[in-house]
Formats: sequence, C-alpha cells, structure tokens
Amino acid sequence: MGKITLQILKGTRDFLPAQFILRKKVIEIIAGTFERFGFEPMETPAMEYAETLEGKYGEEGDRLIYKFEDRGGRKVALRYDLTVPLARTMAMYQVEKPFRRYQIAPVWRADKPQKGRFREFWQCDADIVGSRELCADAEVLAVTYCALKNLGFNEFTIRINNRKLLNGMALYGGVTEKEMSGFFRIIDKAEKAGWDDVKKELASKNFSEETIDKTIALMVDDTQGATALSRLKTTLAGIPSAQEGIAELEEIQRCLVNLGVEQRNVLFDGSLARGLDYYTGPIFETIIEKPRIGSISGGGRFDSLIGMFSGKDVPATGTSLGLERIITVMEELAMVPMTPTVSQVLVTMFARCLFGESLTVASELRSAGISTEVYLNDDKLKKQLDYANKKKIPLVLIIGPDEKERGEVVVKDMEQKTQVTISRQELVNKIKAMMLAGSQ
Repeated sequence: MGKITLQILKGTRDFLPAQFILRKKVIEIIAGTFERFGFEPMETPAMEYAETLEGKYGEEGDRLIYKFEDRGGRKVALRYDLTVPLARTMAMYQVEKPFRRYQIAPVWRADKPQKGRFREFWQCDADIVGSRELCADAEVLAVTYCALKNLGFNEFTIRINNRKLLNGMALYGGVTEKEMSGFFRIIDKAEKAGWDDVKKELASKNFSEETIDKTIALMVDDTQGATALSRLKTTLAGIPSAQEGIAELEEIQRCLVNLGVEQRNVLFDGSLARGLDYYTGPIFETIIEKPRIGSISGGGRFDSLIGMFSGKDVPATGTSLGLERIITVMEELAMVPMTPTVSQVLVTMFARCLFGESLTVASELRSAGISTEVYLNDDKLKKQLDYANKKKIPLVLIIGPDEKERGEVVVKDMEQKTQVTISRQELVNKIKAMMLAGSQ
C-alpha cells in the first residue's frame, strides 16, 4: 500500500481543541439566547432526497448543492441550508403553532472557498412557523440582535428590506413579474461584485439600460433609513405591493422599539435583495463594518416554502447566523481569549506507588463537577508542570509521600505562581473558591 498524502478536502477544516472550545462557547451563547426567546431545539438529517432541495434556491443555488447517487440508486444530497429541511418537517408532522424552533448544524455548498466562506460550514437558525403577524419577524430580528450582543458585538447593522417593496421598485423600473427572480439574484451580488458589474450582468440578460438605471436608482439611496423609505412611499404611491411592503417595514420598526432593540443597530436598506427564491416579505441581513467580511446573518419571511411540500401555504419567518464568519470576526478583533484546554485541574503523578492516590483525588474532584485531568506518564515533576503551563491548566495538584501521610494536597496556582497546602477534607471547596477567584 502506497503512502497516503495527508490532506483534507478544499473548503473543509479540522478543529483542534483550542479552536473547537471557542466554537463550543459561541454555540452555547447563541443556543442560550434562542432558548430565552422560547425557541426549541430540533434536528434534521445531514442528507435529504435531492428532489427535496432542488428548485428551492434558484438556478445558481441549485448548482451549489452537493448531489450524488447512493448504493441503492437513490438520488440524494447534502443539505444546502437548514430552512428547506425545516419546511419539509413542517409538512410531514403536526406541531402546535405558532412553532418556534432553532437548529445549529453544518450545511454544505459547492462554493468557491474564500475568507469566511467554506464548503462545509455551520448555521445557527431560529424560525417561527404559523404566524403572519409582523411581530414574529420582529422577534426573529430581536433574537439576532440579542445573540450578537451576548457574544460581545456592539458595532453592527441589521439591514432590513421587503421583497414586496423590491417587487414594486422593479415594476416601476419596467421589470416584468416573470423576470423578477432572475433580476434580484443578480442584484444580490452587488455586495461582493459592485454595482458596475451588476449592471453589466443585467445588461447581458437583456434588461434595458433604462430599466436597470431606473430600478437601481430607487434601490441605492445614500440617505437610507426612514428618509429613504418615506421617499419611496411617495415615488411608488401607485404600486400596491410596494405600499404593503413599506407598511410592513414600519410596523416591524415599531415592534423592535418595544422589544428594546436599539435603533442605531437597525437600518432600512433599499438595495438589500437576498437572492434566494423562497423569500416572500421582510428580509434582513447583518453587516459588520470592520473587519469587512460580508453578512454574518441573514433571513426573512418565507410564507410559500412549506406549501411546496404540503400543497398549503403556511406562514413562516426566520434568521440564520453564520457561525464561521462570526468566529472569524471574533478572532480578528480578539473578542474572546483562546482557551487551549477544558481542564481546570491537573493531578500530577508524583511516583508510581502513589498513582492510586492521584486517581482517587481526581475522582473526588470530578464528582464535584470540576474538570480534572490526570497526568498519565511517569515523568519528572518539572515536565508535568511544563505540560500544565503549555496547556494553560490553571491549578496543579501534587500528592507526595508526606502529603499522603498527613492527608493533604499541595495546590499550585500556575498563573499566580503561588502554592498552598490543603487538607483532603477541604480540597473540593478550596479548589472551587480558587477557580471562582481566578475567573473574576
């Protein structure tokens, strides 16, 4: 057998402990925020029948689906997002509505890898199914806002728009209803490609120069916010879909004030399109200016998606936070210190004849809920202490012959460079007190 070339697939990653500990911490904060809003955890399979996913993301999205044939000849695919699997489950099962669910899991897209963009990545979704009320959309925006705040973000903007308003702009510019989905898929590329390239691509799809300029002039307004929305209300006075979209955005803004969301973090942006075909109403996206990495969350209302499976439309709205981009930003801004280990205590092995004593102490600490590691090799004590320093384990326990005889343990604080001798009876409480003091 030839030598194996050690590598991983492009667009995928290994996570060593220090990296995964950070990911776990971020996931716990996001999941905790979702649960405080009453969202309940749910899971769906990593694989779906290909036909379940096909035709839900537009022509470009469909090209990015990982599809293959299994040994039984079935055409299957890795999930592209968490929203379509949610729609399928809502069509298959009877649940009490309104239904709030969250799912934090990996998805796969055959996309071109770049900074903050991978082929295997995690999404953190929270959705409300079964309510047409705009306060549901506001709740989804509020949970996004609170999750980012709880992670330590302050400077971010949740941009909001409405597909009904976008449709009104397009009609005003001369885009037909049949052309709209293709038109907005191209518009959605503006953030990455720039408006000049977007205009060129639209022209290559036979949209007239007048239609392109007239529509984009409405969408791109330097004032943005309430002023831009008020101007659109006047300009599009004769287009009912546009007026409906504007009214919905205004109602959402009122709900957000009641939910305690700071107005400085939410902004109407007429250029926000979101290219996925299943959006039907309000849409939203979160941007962080520095480092500029693209959107770190996105979502919107998808009232027709469940109906593709059940034959009956069910109102739904949701948000998706991109775990990879959030962590990339947090690392660049040094928002969370890297923690290379979960161990709070290292119990050393003073000598082979005392190894049983070390195991007993470790067991006592673990039973008390303290993450404890036992050093497993018969190495010199200096090497064991170096090991603790390298892994940044804060406390080290030493049990030599004298300590065993007196019923004591030496506890070294590796950060403070101090040590104390503690009786076995007091050990658990003293360790907990030292850990509490060290965390403050």
